[in-house]
Amino acid sequence: MTRGILRVFLGAAPGVGKTYSMLEEAHAQVVAGVDVVAGIVLDHGRVQTRLQLEGLEQLPVRKISYRGADFEELDVPALLARRPALALVDEYAHSNIPGAGNAKRWQDVEELLAAGIDVYSTVNVQHLASLGDVVETITGVRQQETIPDEMVRRADQIELVDIPPELLRQRLSAGNVYARDKVDAALANYFRLGNLTALRELALLWLADRVEEGVAAYRQSQGIEASWPTRERIVVGLTGGLEGEVLLRRAARILSRVSGGELMAVHIPRSDGVAGEVPLALESQRQLVTDLGGTYHSVGGEDPARALLDFARSVGATQIVIGSSRRKPLLGVFASPGVGARVVRDAGDMDVHMVPHPLGGKSRPQLSRGDLNKKRVIAGFAMAVVLPVLVQYLTDGLSLQLTMIIQFAATITVALVGGLWPAVVAAVWSSLLLNFFAAPPVGTLTIHDPENLVALLVFLVVAVAVALAVDRSARRSREASKASAEAATLSELARGILASQDTVQVFLEQVREHFGMRSVVLFSGEGTDLSTWTTDAFVGEEPPESPAEADNVAEISERLVLGLSGKVLPASDRRLLGAFGAHLIALGQREALTLSQRENQQLSQDNTIRTSVLRAVSHDLRTPLAGIKLAVSSLRQTAVHFDPEDEAELLATIEHYADRMDALVGNLLDMSRLSADMVSPIMGPVTWPEVLPAALHGVPAGRVRIELPANMPPIEADPGLLERVIANVVENAVKYAPGSDITVVGSVGGSGSATVNGRPASELRIVDHGKGVPAANVVAMFRPFQRLDDVSYGAQGGTGVGLGLAVAKGFTEIMGGVLNAEETPGGGLTMIIRLPLSTGTKNTDAGYPGRTKRESP
Repeated sequence: MTRGILRVFLGAAPGVGKTYSMLEEAHAQVVAGVDVVAGIVLDHGRVQTRLQLEGLEQLPVRKISYRGADFEELDVPALLARRPALALVDEYAHSNIPGAGNAKRWQDVEELLAAGIDVYSTVNVQHLASLGDVVETITGVRQQETIPDEMVRRADQIELVDIPPELLRQRLSAGNVYARDKVDAALANYFRLGNLTALRELALLWLADRVEEGVAAYRQSQGIEASWPTRERIVVGLTGGLEGEVLLRRAARILSRVSGGELMAVHIPRSDGVAGEVPLALESQRQLVTDLGGTYHSVGGEDPARALLDFARSVGATQIVIGSSRRKPLLGVFASPGVGARVVRDAGDMDVHMVPHPLGGKSRPQLSRGDLNKKRVIAGFAMAVVLPVLVQYLTDGLSLQLTMIIQFAATITVALVGGLWPAVVAAVWSSLLLNFFAAPPVGTLTIHDPENLVALLVFLVVAVAVALAVDRSARRSREASKASAEAATLSELARGILASQDTVQVFLEQVREHFGMRSVVLFSGEGTDLSTWTTDAFVGEEPPESPAEADNVAEISERLVLGLSGKVLPASDRRLLGAFGAHLIALGQREALTLSQRENQQLSQDNTIRTSVLRAVSHDLRTPLAGIKLAVSSLRQTAVHFDPEDEAELLATIEHYADRMDALVGNLLDMSRLSADMVSPIMGPVTWPEVLPAALHGVPAGRVRIELPANMPPIEADPGLLERVIANVVENAVKYAPGSDITVVGSVGGSGSATVNGRPASELRIVDHGKGVPAANVVAMFRPFQRLDDVSYGAQGGTGVGLGLAVAKGFTEIMGGVLNAEETPGGGLTMIIRLPLSTGTKNTDAGYPGRTKRESP
């Protein structure tokens, strides 16, 4: 069955018109004769969107009751049964409530696509998982509902619904986005001009990356090697020397002149033994690249210039920054072109910046110890033919012994240039020339004097022996240089393990980059039939579906193999690939150790909690139980008659101890939910006066004085959680400040005096004049199972299990707020609850209690 086509309408912020554009396109498809059904479309009270929905067939939504409320979700089975050609599914990143089937709406969409149904959907840029922290920094709001970027990137079509921020604010002011009574708060908070501008730029940059992927895929499919400068991308070539910092800073200055560019540093370990690396300098350069916002890559290759250019072309680089040659000027005249010269010569349409640095032109002359490549061998054969003739011509008239010595020097020269076989040819050719032109009788190959015959034979043997020694030395030097480059690569891998930065995906990308492969796949399975093995992870384009289809296969273990596609590796690289495999095993062992460490930490924490719970059960819970039992037993005695006053007192005692037990058990349950990351608030506009009465229920009358300014704006919070926060803080103040009045003071930080994540906030201060807490112990006071007496004076008395403030702090942070403590002037403790002002709208991204696991801060 042919998979359906997914089209995503991407927006920078609510109200840009994603749903409206989707419906508009759906009407066009209906006119074209396409069977279109609206699976679920949310108008959010917007009249124009609701009008646009008219005329389209709408499938009834699935209504599900959850915790006393009714919710509407997409009815996937009904939509599959209806089987339209095109389905409209709004809010691609939406989280379904329990009982709806899939946990996420994008999983619902995957079912529809697999059934061959085309889907139109919508998503805002703030819901993309990779941008969650950036959006929170900009807006001060953490998005609880996110979608993996890959699920959006896999869409066949992505359309950006874009309007200028000023126009969006005008649309908001006109009441086309939210109700008019919520407009002012929205304009002052989430929809500030700076926020909208930043979100719009995020959307454009994210979509630009998607376009870059499409361009790269097209170039690869068409075999286009030329660079298409769709974006400014600078590649810096690092040798591992001290000059790397100069190159990186110069590249950053070049990149600062444009917007949206990328900086990529590439280290190519040298296998010719010419350039010495400084490990500490390379590590500091790696950190500098990160600080400059760039990325670091390590690429292998026999020819550094070619490897650098291949990498630059593969990423679509527009400019290359390299250092000036370390060779002295005169040395460059007699030597082959250096890396810089070859990069400049072969860069094509890429700009090359040759940056001077303190080490330029200061290297000592060295003989190249590189590989005896094809060019050197050809040059050696040419010299083997020409040089003996030239020497024989120039030494005409000299003695046989002197001519033989000069010919021997020429043979050694040929060996240094071309290796063994050119030197053998030179030795044989020289001996023939000596015999014909210098050994009597001259002009023939006949030798009359036995000494001359011995001398020629010794000359030939020694010349061949020297050629063998020179060739073996060159090969050993080449192997040593190659081993040095491999050691540098392995050092990079070892550093990744020690730094705990690698994941399986990062590792596979390192393998792909280093060997210049099209794709790398990690397979797992059993048996000799490789076609039955499954894919665990992959990177790159067109990955092989089984190890049998890969160009290179490296066995990692009995159950794991690496498959590389793109080219066939030589034997020397296969040995290094085996070292990469060992790194993967070490990576797996490190992850197992990390998991084991976390489990041990969790066990230790569980033991601590278990001990504290046992203490609470044995003391803090048994005390109220004993009080309740005593009061009930007294009331049940038939032999004793209680006055109405005594009976009321006993009933009040029962109620008091029951309330204490309820609070203790409630805090234990809340702490367990916080520890399990299973608290999801329902965020919305709330005012302090709305929650204070319920929060202060049970506090002795007259103990708390409330001082709230009139007309305080609403805050963004979950009413139920906020009520628990205030109740726990006030209960703590009442308990540890006996005889002192508790004052609850409210204030608004709209002028900037109080903010949360850059957003204007409102504060609620609970002020007591008790014994207070030393500043050094404030942090410990918020730990679970930590009572105020424990951190203040080391006492072990008091009641309660020490969870009230820990629960209050956890709930406050989940709602995007802050709970702090400071000393009260004149003595005592002031607890400060700070929460951001509300945008004036219900936050549908926050989820429902217990519905989804909340994002970790």
